[in-house]
Amino acid sequence: MRLLFLGDIVGKTGRTAVWNRLPGLISDLKLDFVVVNGENAAGGFGITEDIFLETINAGADVVTTGNHVWDQKEAVAFAGRHDQFLRPANYPQGTPGRGSGLFYARNGARVLVANVMGRVFMHPELDDPFKSAEAILDACPLKEQADAIIFDFHAEATSEKQCFGHFVDGRASLVVGTHTHVPTADHQILNGGTAYMSDAGMCGDYDSSLGMDKEEPLNRFISKMPKGRMEAATGPATVCGVAVEISDATGLAEKIAPLRLGPRLAETLPTFWR
Repeated sequence: MRLLFLGDIVGKTGRTAVWNRLPGLISDLKLDFVVVNGENAAGGFGITEDIFLETINAGADVVTTGNHVWDQKEAVAFAGRHDQFLRPANYPQGTPGRGSGLFYARNGARVLVANVMGRVFMHPELDDPFKSAEAILDACPLKEQADAIIFDFHAEATSEKQCFGHFVDGRASLVVGTHTHVPTADHQILNGGTAYMSDAGMCGDYDSSLGMDKEEPLNRFISKMPKGRMEAATGPATVCGVAVEISDATGLAEKIAPLRLGPRLAETLPTFWR
């Protein structure tokens, strides 16, 4: 099974790049399943229902989020209407929407996708992500109820991300970090067979500060005083993510490679699919 995960979409330039690129990637790489983190797709803060639907129409099978999930007020209303829209699973019971779901890939495989948020340096501080993951895995074990399992671990601290990867190693197909908007170089297959990457990076303008126009963040670091609102950068976007090949027999990873398409960062495609 061929899986692709794309990191946090930031603003109009990021979402447009994903919408334009994704159909061709699905066709050219013969992808079976695609997950996209869309939590910053609406002007850099949250996501609207229209943007969510357009991302699904472009070929995403699931859209995950994170700490900015409720930045657009309409998300509270539409979260419960769409199974393919996930918010962090470790929000308290009764929170709108869902944190995980079982979906069918293009090859007919059952894919469990779970969105979990870390707690170190993160706000709001949610329930224990490790306990949440354990409950999700207990309810839908790999190769019993699911042929593949993907965790989007939305967190700030790399140490927390790495420990989460080791915690589910051998029980999940892929753990990929989001939130920090910078692609890491540690894509690997852990000892138990779980593919791991600390951060997939963002789909946005890299001539920026984490996808935001760099002038206001720079001003705040220098002056300690805001001059205006943070705005998403509008230059050409780079699409960043990670591609994984999963064994049909075990549900564990066999190959992993980063994907980067666009200006500024060195372009790379998974060569094992060429």
